[in-house]
Amino acid sequence: MSEDLWVFGYGSLMWRPGFEFLEKRPARLNGAHRALCVISHFHRGTPERPGLVLGLDRGGSCRGIAFRVAGSLREQTIQYLREREQVTSVYLEKYRLVDLLDGGRSRVSAVCYLVDRGHAQYAGALTPEEQLTYVKRGHGKSGSNPDYVLATVEALHALDIRDRSLEWLAERLKSERPFTPRDAE
Repeated sequence: MSEDLWVFGYGSLMWRPGFEFLEKRPARLNGAHRALCVISHFHRGTPERPGLVLGLDRGGSCRGIAFRVAGSLREQTIQYLREREQVTSVYLEKYRLVDLLDGGRSRVSAVCYLVDRGHAQYAGALTPEEQLTYVKRGHGKSGSNPDYVLATVEALHALDIRDRSLEWLAERLKSERPFTPRDAE
């Protein structure tokens, strides 16, 4: 039987993992930070109207969620993650040590998807205003780019994690959204 697999989630994997897991725990990855630095032509945009999604970019640290997957589902889960995360090969699949932040504060090796700075879709130098422009217009196979940012900020708040740049974007997105009767419920 295969060893259990740990997966580190820092963006949409936190609120929509899409795979079976035995447990999820707050975690921190050192050496990379969460950044809205990947042009999306598939999940949250199209080649004609690209969106912008998160990547793990080098430097700093990132708090997120570590998911433990049963060893019997290891290969199936890795295949699913590759199909989801590697549509355009903008991420590098790496195993990194992550600190589990509850209980005994142990450290596990987890699969992580780090942005490839040499990839054409890397957009680490965008200003906040440029990020907002991409996010506002993006819509792809997995839905709207504004919904992605807002759901990620909500998931971060649930974990008591502050991300000022994403919060800035979320505030602007909320203030520009048209009112719908559904909002009054």
